[in-house]
Amino acid sequence: MSRADKSAAIAELAEKFRSSNAAVLTEYRGLSVAQITELRGALRGNATYAVVKNTLTELAAKEAGVTAFDGQLVGPSAIAFVEGDPVEAAKGLRDFAKANPLLVIKGGLLEGKALSAAEITKLADLESREVLLAKLAGAMNASLSKAVYLFAAPLSQTARVVDALRAKVEVEGPAAAAPAAEAAVEETPAETAPAAEATEDVATGGDDA
Repeated sequence: MSRADKSAAIAELAEKFRSSNAAVLTEYRGLSVAQITELRGALRGNATYAVVKNTLTELAAKEAGVTAFDGQLVGPSAIAFVEGDPVEAAKGLRDFAKANPLLVIKGGLLEGKALSAAEITKLADLESREVLLAKLAGAMNASLSKAVYLFAAPLSQTARVVDALRAKVEVEGPAAAAPAAEAAVEETPAETAPAAEATEDVATGGDDA
């Protein structure tokens, strides 16, 4: 490899370190080309898996300010540069390593913090971004349902909720506002049910539509 080619390779690796959400260093000794291709397919969409030269990678890491792999760049090395969800990438590497023990996860880097192989396994055990977003959406929908329930309540109950909320804030501060509102709404479900039904009839036109 010429000096120009080495310089270009170092610059490319340094940029990958800078632009990636995370990076995982592995040793692939004994894996076939077909197995490496399979791993790349498993990581597609979240990470790119690149076979690297240790000396050039050390220089690139130094240029990018990365110290997580110091002393670990020995043997046949490959790095998963994560551009997508780090949890999904960690899952892909963990699952592949279980089925192909010749792949050794040596360490990683996540948002500037060095990770051990054990920490990468723990990362793989977390819920993915999509699952967490789904749970958040569910929680938001639940809160929205309570809000609609409150808006459909009689004016007297709404005023009582507002008064309870104001008193709670004055005593305990703004952080107590949401629990106070929920408690006030849940105290009198029998009163609000007819109002909610009436609202639904107005929205749908009732049985006469």
